[in-house]
Amino acid sequence: MKAKNLAEILPDIKALAKQERKANRKYFARIGKRPPRELDATVSELHEEVFKEMDCLACANCCKTTSPIFRDVDIERVARHLGIRPAELVDQHLHLDEEGDYVLNFSPCPFLGDDNYCSIYEARPRACREYPHTDRKNFHQILDLTLKNTSVCPATFRIVQRLREVLPG
Repeated sequence: MKAKNLAEILPDIKALAKQERKANRKYFARIGKRPPRELDATVSELHEEVFKEMDCLACANCCKTTSPIFRDVDIERVARHLGIRPAELVDQHLHLDEEGDYVLNFSPCPFLGDDNYCSIYEARPRACREYPHTDRKNFHQILDLTLKNTSVCPATFRIVQRLREVLPG
């Protein structure tokens, strides 16, 4: 599947990810047991290629559908950026999830503008800075997260597609 703009597949991303889920799980199970030596370099290269095609501002599906984890340091940084106390940020926007992590009360993110720009971009949580986590070392350690992200992020979906082509499991 080739799209001029990866955001074009956004309306179908959940269905596309669901179609590929079984094959992706099987592939990830194989590379998770014995990750290829070149896995991190290949994923990093694919990340660069795909993000040349992807305009995150045309999509922002991650900000519209999921919540990042807010660590204490993130809460402090965002609160300082907003000019409020960390406790106010928590009271107004966050709650503890079932795993004990602070997450947003609702989606879309309250800091996401109608133009898909983030009003706290400079102070955004680490999880936002690193999303979709496809340009990090030890990629084999986040295969479950990557599988989940294929249903949210068109770029992640495409990276996994290409990974399966260039590094057969």
